[in-house]
Amino acid sequence: MISEPFDSSVPATTRAFNALERMVVTLELAPGSFVTESTLIQKIGLGRTPVREAVQRLAWNGLLEIRPRAGITVTPLYGSDWLRIIDARRGIEKLLARSAARFVTREIAGRFHEAALAIQQAVLATDVVAFLAADKAINEALATAADNMFASRAAAALQSHSRRCWFRFRAHLGMADCAALHVALIQSVLEGDENDAAVNADKLMDFLRGMAEDAATR
Repeated sequence: MISEPFDSSVPATTRAFNALERMVVTLELAPGSFVTESTLIQKIGLGRTPVREAVQRLAWNGLLEIRPRAGITVTPLYGSDWLRIIDARRGIEKLLARSAARFVTREIAGRFHEAALAIQQAVLATDVVAFLAADKAINEALATAADNMFASRAAAALQSHSRRCWFRFRAHLGMADCAALHVALIQSVLEGDENDAAVNADKLMDFLRGMAEDAATR
């Protein structure tokens, strides 16, 4: 059983979603595999209602497929998927970066600093799971700073798919370079430089697309 650290301020549905998303991203729930609701409840140690709501959200994001009277299937994963994901992400990521640089607050700046430190520590430890967790923290800080729920919601699903592709096709490869690009993006956001933030977001997408192109040829 995998249990999220308990935090009374975090709704059970959110904890269920985070736990199940991590299991999909890290392939603990393997692409194309079949699972049941009861199995997921047992794995994460949360009740039926939050798990069901989390499953529905993951299905909406395209990570799970709910088949009536049949069960739940983890969405298959192919090398070419990553290219499409990055192409879809690029414009949204640049928009979020610009908006974050415009609206970033001192509180969110603290979250950026923590996430930047976490991703650098993950690189030093060659810890892919920690690296992806830090990547998610950066994405969430960027979304909060940008203050655009429509763009943030669209980006979040694509980011989850992208992390799953990273784990499947690249693992520890490229972590240091990718972390450096994240840190550069954070710095431009904290400096309030909208144009530089957009440029750095574009550079990050270029880097990920290069990896995706390699994965697509395997």
